[in-house]
Amino acid sequence: MSGRDLLGIFNLLLVAGVVAAVSYFALTLRPAEYDTDTLCIAGETPPHRVVIIDKTDLYSTQQAAAIERIILTQRDTLAVGERLSLFELDETGRLDDTNQFSLCNPGSGDQVNPLYRNPDRIQARYEALFDAPLQQALADLVVPKDAPQSPILEALAELAQEPSMAQTVPGRRIVLVSDMLQNSDIVSVYGRARGDVFDRLPPVAETVQSIRQEYGMALAGITLEIHLIERPGWESEQNGDQRSYWTQVFSQLGMAVSWQVLPADTYS
Repeated sequence: MSGRDLLGIFNLLLVAGVVAAVSYFALTLRPAEYDTDTLCIAGETPPHRVVIIDKTDLYSTQQAAAIERIILTQRDTLAVGERLSLFELDETGRLDDTNQFSLCNPGSGDQVNPLYRNPDRIQARYEALFDAPLQQALADLVVPKDAPQSPILEALAELAQEPSMAQTVPGRRIVLVSDMLQNSDIVSVYGRARGDVFDRLPPVAETVQSIRQEYGMALAGITLEIHLIERPGWESEQNGDQRSYWTQVFSQLGMAVSWQVLPADTYS
C-alpha cells in the first residue's frame, strides 16, 4: 500500500471522527422538548416546589412585601426544569391555586449553554412565558384576606395527594408562609383560657393519627420550610410551645421541617 493510500485512509478516518464528534455534541447539547402548557420537560417528572401563602388572617403591607421577596427568592433558586407552584389558603379555608400558576423553570439566559442556545433569546422566552405569569400571580397573592377557619395541616395533606406532589415526585418541597394559628376540627390553637398549648391541644400522636387516617402517608418525605408570621399577643407562644408542637407533628408525619420568622422590620 502506497503512502498516498495510507494518507487517504487516515483522512477518511479523521473525517469520520469529526462527524461522530459533531453528532455526539449535537445530541448531548440539543435542548429537551418542553410541554407547552407547563414548560416542563416532556416525558419527565420534575422536582416540585410549592409556595403556600396562608391568607386566612390579615397582614400588613410590609409583611406583604416580605412575602413577595420570599416567593422571588424561590424563583431565583429554581434549577432548570424544576417546577414552581403558588397556592393560597383562602378566605374559605381551602387551598386554591393562585392564577393557576404552576410552571417549570425553562431556564433563564444565564442558565443555558451559549454554545448551543442564544442567551438573549432564552432570557426573553423566560421573561415572557415564566416570569410574567409569576408577576401577575404575585399581584393577587399578596392581597390579604380574613377567614373564620384555618385548616393548615389538612391543606398540606390534601396538596400532598395531588399527582404533581405524589411520593413518586422527586424533590418535593413546600414553602409555607403562615402564622400557624390552626383552627379546624382536628386542631385549634385558640381558646387559651383552656390552658397552655400542650394542655388544650390534642396529643401529638392523636393529631398525627387523625391525619394518617384521612390522608394516609402522603406527607412523608416532603421538605417543609415555614416562614412564621408573628401575631401581636401570640409571639411568645408561636415561637415556643406552638412551634414545638408543630415540629413534633410534622416530624412524626415523616416531614423534614425548618422554621424562619419574617423579619421584625416588616411589621406595621
